This record gives sequence, C-alpha cells and structure tokens, in this order.
Amino acid sequence: MTEEPTLVDRAGLPAGLPERLLAQLRFAVEIDRLKTVVRRTSLASADRRENDAEHSWHLAVLVPLLAEYAALPIDVGHTMRLVVLHDLVEIHAGDTFLFDPVASADQRERESAAADRLFALLPVDQEAEFRGLWEEFEAHRTPEARFARSMDRFQSLLLNFTNAGGTWRTPGVTDREVRQRKEVIGDGAPALWQLAQELIGLGVERGWVARSGES
Repeated sequence: MTEEPTLVDRAGLPAGLPERLLAQLRFAVEIDRLKTVVRRTSLASADRRENDAEHSWHLAVLVPLLAEYAALPIDVGHTMRLVVLHDLVEIHAGDTFLFDPVASADQRERESAAADRLFALLPVDQEAEFRGLWEEFEAHRTPEARFARSMDRFQSLLLNFTNAGGTWRTPGVTDREVRQRKEVIGDGAPALWQLAQELIGLGVERGWVARSGES
C-alpha cells in the first residue's frame, strides 16, 4: 500500500538533505494538521470553538502556572512535554468528545493506531522517545502524567464555566456526569478539584448544567 505523501513532501524539499533531518522536517510540518482539529469546547475570548493546537498551547502554560497545586512534586519541563504531545494523535484519530460514550468506546484503539502512523515519521530514536511520552500520559502512573491529565480536564472546565456552561449544556448531560468525567483532576491536583466542584455547583445554580435527576 502506497503511503500518502506528507505535507512537506508535496512541497518538494531540496535534494540531498540528511535522512534524519528529512524525517524531522516531515514530522514538523505534518503536525501543523493539529491546527485543523476542532474541539467541542469554545474559546473564552471569541465566539468559536478552539482547535487542538490552541488547547495544547493552553495546557503548556497552565502546567508551570499551576504546578504548585500538584499532588506531588513534578518536573515541570517534563510535564510540559507530555501536554504538548498527547493530542498529536488526534491528527489521525480525531477529537473524542468527553460526553460521547459511543465515540469513547474505541478511542484507545483509534489513538494507538494513529500514534503508530504519526510517530513512525520520526527518526527511530525520536519515535521511541515521543511514543514513550505519549504512552506515559495515557498510563497516568507518574506524578507528571497525573498532573498533565488534571490540567487537560481543568482547562476545558474553565472554558465551559466562562462560556455559561458550554458543552455542559449538551442534551442529556447532568452535573453528576460532569463530576464523574472531571474527578480525575483530583488525582493530580486535589486543591483544583475542590475548586472544580465549586464551579460545577455554580453551573447548576445558574442553570448552565442540568441537575442530576432533573434533566
């Protein structure tokens, strides 16, 4: 089966580039596709939905900003690498909406296949390194990975709160489900989970999310 040309190959690079640099350039340009993956969460600053690249940038800022609230001491630089890499697979797997159980059913399989495809563009050593970072985030075993996941869930919660509920207003979604989907914030940042629960409670009071049993 013939592989689809990458974006940079279509442009036509100069002949004679070292193979390692060529592989790195293929990856560097290919991940520009992340800017086209649109999430369900809207921006706080404009009337449009955010894309995955914007989401990843926001997480990369939140990590050093809120690191003091981590449950355990973390390596901030390492954690930033986790958050900027973890959504790259959505270039091929697409974004999976948090409140869509049908789409979530095969999410792991889709994203693992996407990781195989995307990271294979890299030189062998960097393929192993980047894939390892992605797997670390997915496993949620290290303090850095747990805090990275906490930031991933906390960022979208903040945007939904500032958008008068945002995706919390999805038909059928209740405050109980929001709490269930967001409780992992507490694994890496217990103090921020306490805040998150207060924000969800305010959302219920203000009519932004249905109270469980009343939807």
